[in-house]
This record gives sequence, structure tokens and C-alpha cells, in this order.
Amino acid sequence: MSTIRISRIVKETKVEGPGLRYALWVQGCPIRCEGCFNPHTWDMNGGEIRNIDDIVCEIEAVLGTSPELEGITLLGGEPFSQAYELSVLARKVKGMGLSVVTFSGYDYETIRQSGHNGWRRLLQETDLLIDGPFIQSLHDLSRPWIGSRNQQYRFLTNRYKELEASLTSIDNKLEIRLHPDGTITANGMARISDLELLRELGYQSKEVKE
Repeated sequence: MSTIRISRIVKETKVEGPGLRYALWVQGCPIRCEGCFNPHTWDMNGGEIRNIDDIVCEIEAVLGTSPELEGITLLGGEPFSQAYELSVLARKVKGMGLSVVTFSGYDYETIRQSGHNGWRRLLQETDLLIDGPFIQSLHDLSRPWIGSRNQQYRFLTNRYKELEASLTSIDNKLEIRLHPDGTITANGMARISDLELLRELGYQSKEVKE
């Protein structure tokens, strides 16, 4: 039975790609970009192991209560470190009529030319790939869902092709959640001032892209 090592899941978010999405941060990253705001996702043995079928059932449940669910977003960590397993998940999700957005610290040509079967499969199941490492000196939040100027959008299917000409009109947003135990978690794109405010409020999670 296939499993995925994950760091965190947000079942419903509107800041990790087009529309309402189920976001899954995988655990483990060999790239380890300087300035990364999610260094706790680097450890290849951290996080928790989840069964793919259980995740699919969870997505089906979200879709049942929120029929406007657009798709899933795979972030990290580095999704291509678990590419085969995520391709299995992505195929099941696409069978439900949902889309797949994948973030990677590898650049598109490296992925495309790798010859790695799992990488090829995940690429085939991805509608929108956002590729390239985060480069701190190129920090830029002028485009949605992207943290540095070198990173690119790759419209691998026609699912979101219409967005290509209007990306600059899509605002970056930050979601903040208050939990019953008093902790605060956030995800999305954050400015330095946002991060400072979150730390003052006792922010506990790291799933925010600067």
C-alpha cells in the first residue's frame, strides 16, 4: 500500500494556487534553499507517514462538503523527492475531475530531462508546475504564489492556460488560522512585516512563503 511522508495538510485554502484547493506539504527536501521559510520540512525522516488511499478519502470528503474545490496543490519540502507516490495520488485526484498544481525547487528542464520514471509521471499528472529554487537575493512577491523572480509558471495542460495572460492581476494573500489550543498557523505569501506580526502573536507553524 503506497504511502507519502507529509509535513502538513490544509484541507481548504485559497492562497496556494487557483481557486479553492487541498494543499499537501510533503516532508523532505534535498535542495534546502538559503532563506527557505520551511526548513523544518527538510528532514527526510521527519513529518508523518500517510496512506495515499486515506488522503484520497479525505479529499473526497472535502469535495462532498465543498463542491467548489478546484484541485490539490503539492508543496514542500520537495514534491519530486516523492514523485512516484505523488503521481499515484495525482492520478486518483484527476479521476475525480480535480486539478493538480505542483511546486518544485528543481527547474523544469532538469525535471523534464532527468529520465526518472517517477518524475516523468508526476509531470504528466500536473496541470500547473511552479518551478525553480527560492533565491533570497531575488525575493519578489509581485506575482501570485511565487517568492523569487527566477521562479516560473509552466502550464502543462490547458486547465489554467487562460491565467497566463492575467497573472499580474492576481493578488498574493495570506491565510491565518486560530486554533482551539491558542496556536496560530498561516500559509500563503508573506511580507517581512507580516512575519514580524505573526511572531509577535505567537505564530507556531512555518508553512508561509516569504
